[in-house]
Amino acid sequence: MALFSSLTPVFIAIACVLIGVILKKTNGGKEKRDIKSKLSSRPWVDEDLKDGTDHPLDEEEVDEEWQGLEENVAHVPFTAERYSEAEMIKRSQAFYELLNKRRSVRFLSDEPVPREVIDNVIRTAGTSPSGAHTEPWTFVVVQDPYLKRKIREIVEEEEEVNYKKRMGDRWVNDLKRLRTNWIKEYLDTAPYLILIFKQVYGQLPNGKKKTHYYNEISVSIACGILLAALQNAGLYTVTSTPLNCGPQLRVLLQRPANEKLLLLLPVGYPKKDATVPALTRKPLEDIMVVM
Repeated sequence: MALFSSLTPVFIAIACVLIGVILKKTNGGKEKRDIKSKLSSRPWVDEDLKDGTDHPLDEEEVDEEWQGLEENVAHVPFTAERYSEAEMIKRSQAFYELLNKRRSVRFLSDEPVPREVIDNVIRTAGTSPSGAHTEPWTFVVVQDPYLKRKIREIVEEEEEVNYKKRMGDRWVNDLKRLRTNWIKEYLDTAPYLILIFKQVYGQLPNGKKKTHYYNEISVSIACGILLAALQNAGLYTVTSTPLNCGPQLRVLLQRPANEKLLLLLPVGYPKKDATVPALTRKPLEDIMVVM
């Protein structure tokens, strides 16, 4: 009895240690499951693309007194183009038919494209609205064969990892029907690559940072206008968002740290034997709600 009494504290201590180990394993397993759940829920998030609007600049970095914007912008009379109802319907129908022919083309020819056309479509994209008219975009046009080849190497290396590890089975399976993979031949065959960078913030002459409001949505709108301008000019592309390639491509193209890669567009004419998936678009009643 005395022996049992003397050993009781030892048994209690051992029991406490065992309970602690079990709880630690349980919590550790839960944490791993939580982390795995978070990773699998959004495996394609590109940390380089976080919108600067969501991450305000430090006070000492921003010149609150002067943002490089004119205090009193002159307002001038605006004259609008006005069409008859019949002409409006005709123009809107014609524009829809033009844009409805737009397809993502992955088989692009190396046939030369007039440089002036590229200049004009980017000018058109630059007419896009932006937060406080900060125009937070940079369009990098690449035509140099060496740079195009380096871009392809960077993108394909990261995309192979994306397909095999980052994207997850569901996304990879969804892409199988489109017959796409990490091989991006169009990146060095297309006569031009247009890389669209969003400027998370601007740079003032006094060295301070200038806030760019709604920079991601502003640049996204400009990208949409650019796609329409390319279609209007008879050129084709495929919207490419090279996951986790932004920092490397930014360094390769010598872009400043305030610029983040948003979209990469190979631009040119389709190859004669080019094919596209036989996809259909949702009807109007599925995409529009009239209140």
